Formats: sequence, structure tokens, C-alpha cells
Amino acid sequence: MRVMQLIDSLDAGGAERVAVTFANALSSEIDGSYLCVTRSEGVLKEQLFNEVQFSFIRKKSTLDLRAVWRLRAYLKLHKIELIHAHTTSYFMATLVKLAYPKIKLIWHTHLGSRVLTSRWQNKVLYLCSLFFASIITVNEDLKLWCVRKLIPSQVFYLPNFVSFSDAEEITVREPSIICLANLKNPKNHLNLIRAFEKIHIKFPSWKLLLAGKDFLDSYSEKLNESTKQAGLQNKVVFLGQQRDVASLLDKSAIGVLASDSEGLPMSLLEYGAAGLAVVVTKVGHCEEVVAGFGQVVMPNDADALAQGLESYMMNDQKRRTDASNFREHILKHYSEKTILPQLINIYKKSTY
Repeated sequence: MRVMQLIDSLDAGGAERVAVTFANALSSEIDGSYLCVTRSEGVLKEQLFNEVQFSFIRKKSTLDLRAVWRLRAYLKLHKIELIHAHTTSYFMATLVKLAYPKIKLIWHTHLGSRVLTSRWQNKVLYLCSLFFASIITVNEDLKLWCVRKLIPSQVFYLPNFVSFSDAEEITVREPSIICLANLKNPKNHLNLIRAFEKIHIKFPSWKLLLAGKDFLDSYSEKLNESTKQAGLQNKVVFLGQQRDVASLLDKSAIGVLASDSEGLPMSLLEYGAAGLAVVVTKVGHCEEVVAGFGQVVMPNDADALAQGLESYMMNDQKRRTDASNFREHILKHYSEKTILPQLINIYKKSTY
């Protein structure tokens, strides 16, 4: 079996990390694992295994027919059987399907807030879904939405998975809270800064690290202004997009997500794999992933988020215990060993 992961870029976002993780994991399990980027490369390209064959088709517009034919030629040359299209790359995949009907197409949706939208708001997706052999969703709500709103096809719920290193758990960590999320809606960094403002005076040694792409827009401006108004310039650190996320997680003590909506965030799984205690909002599949081994609070509630963070900042033993138990939970339920066979089975059902 030869499978291509298709994604718009390799910036350090959740869907992009899923595409890279899948491509790497499949490289030793199937005949050929490929990853194609349509619009731009990014920092995650460096994380691809040598065994993964990479291509960049330089799509310049929505209807870039030259890019479609370049991708079609690549698929034929390498005898690729299936495109696994992530998020908005489904449109390019559909155009290629029209030009090369032999190819099978799977769409993978990661956007949790899509369940709040109508079929009319997704009319292009609705038409494209006619050409999907299967759909993969990251939680059950998204699966139900796809069944109801799109043209019928096989719809599978498949949790994201994360790779584990063989290194021993890290016991000595810096007093820092890390939020691994690009600076954009619906990640709600503003609520996180408000929560940290409420508790930072009690914990003067602690810092809040924001690791994610800064789009230098109004969202970013509000965050910087709020940080200054709260006098947190030396406590809230804007790290930008990071190549080596693993080393940041290994140093940090708490992983946090303050999102207003999610699907199944890769960040949460990465926190678990790295042995962090977690504080997340009750959105998407987050509560099910945490499974009682972390703090889950209501979204857009700075007081609740502050209390969740404080519970770990003031109780080191509780933090260590929950972090260790959460790591074991992620290893058991959201590891490559558990999820990859399910993914390959979906591929088989989609190609035969």
C-alpha cells in the first residue's frame, strides 16, 4: 500500500503535526509513505523521517491547475493508491481526484468548531464529499456532524496518537506552564493570561510560556497589550513557532490549553507523552482524553482556569502523581502501537 498525507503547510499546528506523525509511523508499516505540502513548507519538515518521501507542489491559488497536474503526475509516477487529505487540503485532493479518478481519497477533519456550522456554510465541502472514500474524525461529535451534513460515505472516529521516546520520565522540571498553540482563535490565550494574572503574585518563580506561531494580527496585539497592562512582561514569554517542542515540554511542569473549541488537540497528547500535569478546558474530546488524570475546567472562565493551575503550582506531589498517571493513560490509549493498526484498517476499507 502506498499512501500520501496531504496538508497545506508544515507550520507547527495540530493538524500539521498529525500529518507528520502519521507519515513517519507509516513509513515502516506500508510499501510507501509520502507527504505532500500544497502551499508552503514549515518547521515541521525537519521532523520527517528519511523514509518518508516529501514533495512540495507550490500551489499559488485556489484553482491552480498546474499544481493539480504536478500532483497528478507525482501520484502516477510513484503508484500512490490513496490520498489522506487533512483539513482544508480536501479541495486540492478533490481536484486531483477529478483529474485522476483511480486515486482513493480520505478526508481527515480536525476542527472541533465545525460542529457549530451548517451544511450551507460548508457547501464546497459538501460537494467535495461526494468523492471521499472515507472520512476520519478526531471525536464522536465531528463524526455525527459528518454523517448528518455531508454526502454519505464511511465515517470513522480515530483518535490522534503520539509517539513515545524510550527515555526515562523527567523528575526535575522548571517552574513553568507551557501552552502549545498557535496565537489565534479559538485558542483563547487572552483568558489564559487573565488566569495567570490572578495567581502569579503568589508564585513569583513561575512563568507562562506561549509556544506557537504569531500571526502579528489583532489577536496578537490584544495579547501583548493585556500582558503589559497586567505587568507580566517578565512572566509571560512569547516564544513564537518552535522547531524543538520536545525540549520545551521536557523542561516545563504544567501543560495548559484554554481553548473555546477543539477536536482532539495534539498538544494535549504531547503534554501527556512528555510527562506534564495538564489543565485544559472542557471542549471537544479533551475531557475524555484527560480521563480524570488532570484538571478540566469550563471554557472562558479565568477564575476556574486559575484554580486549576494553582492546584498544581502549590502541590508538587499531586502534580507529579497526576502527570505520571496521565502519561501511562496516554501510552495505553493514544500511542502509535494502539492507534496505527486502526488507521491501516481504515485504509484497507477505503481502497477495496
